Amino acid sequence: MSRIQVQIQKWDPVIKSAVSNKDHFFIWLYAAAVTAAEIVTAYYNPIYGIACHVVLLVALLVHASQAYKQAINLVYLSLSLAPMIRIMSLSMPLISVPPMYWYLIISLPLFAAAALVMRYAGFKPREVGLTVGNLPLQLLVAFLGVPLGLMEYLILKPAPLAPELAFQHVWLPALILLVSTGFLEELIFRGIMYCAAVETLGKWYSIIYISFIFGVLHITHRSPVDLVFVFAVALLFSVTVGFFRSLLGVSLAHGLTNIGLYIIWPHLLR
Repeated sequence: MSRIQVQIQKWDPVIKSAVSNKDHFFIWLYAAAVTAAEIVTAYYNPIYGIACHVVLLVALLVHASQAYKQAINLVYLSLSLAPMIRIMSLSMPLISVPPMYWYLIISLPLFAAAALVMRYAGFKPREVGLTVGNLPLQLLVAFLGVPLGLMEYLILKPAPLAPELAFQHVWLPALILLVSTGFLEELIFRGIMYCAAVETLGKWYSIIYISFIFGVLHITHRSPVDLVFVFAVALLFSVTVGFFRSLLGVSLAHGLTNIGLYIIWPHLLR
């Protein structure tokens, strides 16, 4: 066996307990269902979108319970976090709450759900990437968030979360975005979902599948360009975590992207 073949097998080993064609069909059926629910939410009616996501959540939990003796059940269980993200973001009564606190409030039940999935699956913190890893390399990855935030701002051009670009107005929204979007979403997608999928589906399959799910959850931005951008970033972050098994760099990069998108660039480039 050549050295290249050995490296490929190390990167994407053969899965001994192969997933059945039926399971492959179902995981992509659920991916299509998430996509359809997001399209309904973004372009038709958010109430119907919530209903679609609730049905999808129930279906995933039921399917996971029925397949509890199979490794694929962890894929279904972790995937249930995807519709839960949209349900929480749309169903909470936040009209009277300042926008910068929305992310914090929505993140609390999602952190709890992520912790429950981790506990049920028996994932240890290191297995889902909760480790520092190579710190200089992780910090290098983190700084990718600066240009990525600028690129996404030029695509979406959202209104700023902070009234002005001063420390007393910026530090709290920035911290909330760093923890409640950057860290939380990386924990869910590149941590828990990836960990649940990789041993069953293989690394490359898992990277593409989880990146697809992450990407379609941005359909509500109503921008095809942003959809392509987010999918490409998801692939980059997933490959980074797949190689280095740490969420530190991508969590910081994700948080800095959103800080730039919603706080810094709206003031600097308005």
